[in-house]
Amino acid sequence: MPDKKTLIFAHRGIPALIAENSLSSFRYTLEHHADGIEFDVHLTKDRIPVIMHDERLDRTSDGSGFIKDKTFAELRKSHLKDGQQVPSLKEFLELVNQQPIRLNLEFKTDLFHYANIENIVMDMVGQYDLKFPVIYSSFYLNSLRNCYAIDPTGQYCFLHSKYVHNPAHFMKANHLAGLHLKHYQKLTNGLPQRIWTVDDPLVEKKLLRKGVAGIFTNNFLRAGQVATFFQ
Repeated sequence: MPDKKTLIFAHRGIPALIAENSLSSFRYTLEHHADGIEFDVHLTKDRIPVIMHDERLDRTSDGSGFIKDKTFAELRKSHLKDGQQVPSLKEFLELVNQQPIRLNLEFKTDLFHYANIENIVMDMVGQYDLKFPVIYSSFYLNSLRNCYAIDPTGQYCFLHSKYVHNPAHFMKANHLAGLHLKHYQKLTNGLPQRIWTVDDPLVEKKLLRKGVAGIFTNNFLRAGQVATFFQ
């Protein structure tokens, strides 16, 4: 049995039940005591941080086009599949303020790098009384480097879908606190890794036995039930 608990992160809330990256989905995770929430941040045309996974509105809302081309007011005219508005980061932080839940904020900067997004987001996060330090992640390594330049004490984790060669050196050279990987990779010296996005209970069991730092899942309730047998 692993020495440290594997944390179960609610990936975009609980998409298995409620519209992904919606305030009601995040509220549900709080009410049902998820270990953590993973969510995605973009900037609107007028530099407002908002929460949505895709760069475009089309898949998860009744709107269309790129977030970067919409003002916040224009974005709010679109609604998620269940009628909710696209949440701002400010609304999300007000919801989780002082709540005992860990946060993984993903900068969605691998397709478009929104100018100054790291400063805007980290400044806003710093205005709230969060119980745990925010974990910042991105597929775009330069975003994490920008974050480190802003705050060298932060937790920055690189998202990657492939094998990471010489991970200890890679993490040290890029000031990373962990790796967020699509597939489990054997790491030395207890380097933290969190695995995405895992919805198969059999895979969750294997990862729990290996003692990974975290699992991202679309159904944290089911994953939590699996975890109770291992932790």
